[in-house]
Amino acid sequence: MRSPIIEKSAADLRVAPNWLDTDEARAAFSWQAQASELAGLPDDGLNLAYEAVERHAQGPHRRHVALRILDRNGGRCDISYAQLSSLTNRFANVLKGLGVEAGERLFVLSGRGLELYLGVLGGLKNGCVVSPLFSAFGPEPIETRLRLGEGSVLLTSETLYRRKVAALRERLPALKHVLVYDENGGTVDAPPGTHSLHRLLAEAAEDFSIAPTRADTPALLHFTSGTTGTPKGALHVHGAALTHLVTGKYALDLHRDDIYWCSADPGWVTGTSYGILAPLMLGVTCVVDSGEFDAERWYAILEKQRVSVWYTAPTAIRLLMKAGPELAHRHNFPQLRFIASVGEPLNPEAVWWGKEVLGLPIHDNWWQTETGGIMIANTPAMLIKPGSMGKPLPGVEAAIVQRRDDGGLQLLGDEQLGELALKQPWPALFRGYLGQEERYRRCFVGDWYLSGDLARRDADGYYWFVGRSDDVIKSAGHLIGPFEVESVLMEHPAVAEAAVIGMPDELLGETVKAFVSLKSGIEASEALHDELLGHARKRLGAAVAPKALAFLPSLPRTRSGKLMRRLLKARELGLPEGDTSTLENPA
Repeated sequence: MRSPIIEKSAADLRVAPNWLDTDEARAAFSWQAQASELAGLPDDGLNLAYEAVERHAQGPHRRHVALRILDRNGGRCDISYAQLSSLTNRFANVLKGLGVEAGERLFVLSGRGLELYLGVLGGLKNGCVVSPLFSAFGPEPIETRLRLGEGSVLLTSETLYRRKVAALRERLPALKHVLVYDENGGTVDAPPGTHSLHRLLAEAAEDFSIAPTRADTPALLHFTSGTTGTPKGALHVHGAALTHLVTGKYALDLHRDDIYWCSADPGWVTGTSYGILAPLMLGVTCVVDSGEFDAERWYAILEKQRVSVWYTAPTAIRLLMKAGPELAHRHNFPQLRFIASVGEPLNPEAVWWGKEVLGLPIHDNWWQTETGGIMIANTPAMLIKPGSMGKPLPGVEAAIVQRRDDGGLQLLGDEQLGELALKQPWPALFRGYLGQEERYRRCFVGDWYLSGDLARRDADGYYWFVGRSDDVIKSAGHLIGPFEVESVLMEHPAVAEAAVIGMPDELLGETVKAFVSLKSGIEASEALHDELLGHARKRLGAAVAPKALAFLPSLPRTRSGKLMRRLLKARELGLPEGDTSTLENPA
């Protein structure tokens, strides 16, 4: 039987860690002291892109490799901090030449490649609010986010534009400019109503005066789905730079000479916070893999690129586990010293698999789109309790709470189940949900931010995830809101109503299962089953669409008309149904 704790020895710490979890170190920490490591702009200004690029490009670190971009065919392109500065300046000048002003919303619909970095960092330099999108989204989620975010500029590939955006243009009046590029590195003939990115870059100047942004200036817009209604747009500010800097140092233990690989897709917050901003702020070399997941390819990247710190997701880890230890053992990666995971709880078997197959345990951590950065983590010097999220990072005060009848909070003790709460403020805390002020206010009680996650804390101060307090589905690290999927299903002329739930999946964590009630006179059939799944996949993309679908005569609802998804899930999994007193038809 395995030990419930993975001990650490001096041999396990191949470099001295940035953070030693001691009472003295925690007591000495202050955000103000850490802020002295940021360069800043004149007149107390602050800009994420300046901290990530310019302060390195203007110093002795300018020739250090910032991005190591690997293409699908095995090619490699190294971009230094000085080159990244020049290229992102050119993109900022492209925006300025188009008349794009500070505060306008720039959406980036791109795979993992140089254009993604130009869009995010160049947009931040220009003072835009930047919103990366998942390139596997179907047209419906893309339209929803562009419309809600009032996107005025879109950067995307020519292929993605023709397949997913062109037909939406007339429904997006705020979208003034679309910049397209060739995914294969060529210069495209821009489709009507668009601009060729690389032609404009070639004409743009290499010098740019960064917009006078400040710590409280809006910088990033990340969409996260809820259980009902439209996706939530969480707004973050340039002051988040301090959280990125600190968490990159302490949670991911990044050092200047590291080769770092974050495998998260750029369309999700991890791919922005820890695929772009945090590592560049610490001056490391970031591996950027343009290819899709392939176990052999991934092991080859770890080996050939001499990756020392790797940040990935539980789904990827489970896929590697499925490929078998023999494949891993055909590769050698002695430089790899730290592996971390985020996106959904990492089961203990995966933590131990890392230790036994890769020679390193996998360090789980926890945060949310709303927190802007890692809040709770298993850091390099900590003992690991497989299955635990770890402990709060320095500068983060966490608690397990429950709401009182009077509207206040009761702080719970060790081993009590409650909602995970964080005491505000911290620099990367989101500043609002776009157009949903009341929803934003409900996230807070007094000084506490309520995460919506159920958890417990043990006597040693380790936190353990229990489950969501709502119905959000987590699949392969992606948050999927049921309402968005249900809405697309109900657009089909045969569907009267729809509900979706998350079903446990050994590989993906959860997959989406849909339940559909058909309109009167329409019979369920295998052909209709396949047609509905195809419809959802076309509209939503493969990552969001249901993997399974069942027909029901009617769906369980409360008397007020609210879908009882938890009842569907309980029945599907053979669990207790709980209180059904509000069910419209209890029988």
